[in-house]
Amino acid sequence: MSLTFAQLGVPETICNALKHRGFTKPFEIQAATVADALAGRDICGRAPSGSGKTLAFGIPLVASVGRAETRRPHALVLAPTRELAEQINTVLRSFAGAVRIGVVYGGIGYATQIRALRRGVDILVACPGRLEDLIDQGAVSLSAINRVVLDEADRMADMGFMPAVRRLLDRTARKRQTMLFSATLDGDVAKLTRDYQQNPVRHEVGEETPDITAAHHMFWNMAQVDRPGITAEAVSAVWPAIVFCRTRHRSDRLAKQLGKAGIQAAAIHGGRRQSQRNRALADFASGRVQALVATDVAARGIHVDGVASVVHYDAPEDHKTYVHRSGRTARGGQGGVVVSLVQPDQVKGMRRLQRQVGLNEPFTTPDASALRDLSRAPSPTYPAATAEEHEIGSRAPRHTQPTDPRRHQDHSGRATSGRHKGRPKAKHRKKASQGHGGGRSWGRNKAYRSSRAGGSTPSRRASRTHQLSRAAG
Repeated sequence: MSLTFAQLGVPETICNALKHRGFTKPFEIQAATVADALAGRDICGRAPSGSGKTLAFGIPLVASVGRAETRRPHALVLAPTRELAEQINTVLRSFAGAVRIGVVYGGIGYATQIRALRRGVDILVACPGRLEDLIDQGAVSLSAINRVVLDEADRMADMGFMPAVRRLLDRTARKRQTMLFSATLDGDVAKLTRDYQQNPVRHEVGEETPDITAAHHMFWNMAQVDRPGITAEAVSAVWPAIVFCRTRHRSDRLAKQLGKAGIQAAAIHGGRRQSQRNRALADFASGRVQALVATDVAARGIHVDGVASVVHYDAPEDHKTYVHRSGRTARGGQGGVVVSLVQPDQVKGMRRLQRQVGLNEPFTTPDASALRDLSRAPSPTYPAATAEEHEIGSRAPRHTQPTDPRRHQDHSGRATSGRHKGRPKAKHRKKASQGHGGGRSWGRNKAYRSSRAGGSTPSRRASRTHQLSRAAG
């Protein structure tokens, strides 16, 4: 018989809040750790992304944290990326009640974050770099922190954050509870456990190495110049898709190339503003974007279920990166397709990578029809909800049939869905400008006609702001 949250010692108010959101029974990592965390013990937990870690540490924090003074929070959650920090913030706020949750990360201005800290924050969710900046400015002190959570500690180590993490931990109270969650517990993570935890209780859930064999893996030989077009064909065959590139510039360029090929694509990387990254993720999760073009670092904060395919546009740095990228699809019993675009000088390295991850796949010519055939294969029934869906509510709708960009238009060329609904495509705008007003653009003609009729037409910027506000609401 499975445990309930109440049987784990969770306060009734939190149980009721969780029940209201559809939580009735804890997931494995929550059942394993919540009672020990509520008892104040240090936790060393190994669990993969999407296993329900946020509630595993969030429930004890909300249940135990005290009222904090201005600029002196009592609990701290460190996360490696902006996206993950924002997701944790969203989850905690959903059941925190009167507990004040704050979040700080880079990519946006300081003023709003400083005002929140001045008003008072009980639990602070932060990325290490921005938190150190705020400490240097005197906007926050960690001296009252008596509960610390390190989420995805292995990713923080991979991204070079460990020196900053150590400096931040040294600023917290000497007597504190430290909870650490990571996909692996060796290397730098083991050293962190040794130096900053006191007799931690160790809990391990799931496979230490993600199982990527549930997906179909394809390795396509091609010349470098052919990659954009073949990527467009692959995404059109099976989407939503995440396409991985090595650099920010290449991500932006590929997203534009896919757009010209009729694929709705958005780029996400560290060089884009946080609002742009949030919008890209929201559009991808809702199905408005078919392909998310991402760098490896930015993708570490992305947790979206229902990804139908992964494309390695650029070869992964090593076999661990291949596993991490490929693990974005074929989750929760669903099928998935992983496509690697292999140039002639990369074949030897990719064969070695296959041996390291336990694959033995042929290198073939590109064949989008093969992707469609694989996507039609029956897959196991998807569970009613995964831990990740419960926590952040993001699951992209799956589309596995060939996508013709024209099917999103009516006979006049107007888009029938998506952000451009009702707006003529470029060639029709051109015809409109040629046919009305002596060469005026389509947009100006529309405003001109509206003004003649005594009405007004909102600007494109105002229209976009309205769309974003609706999406945020």
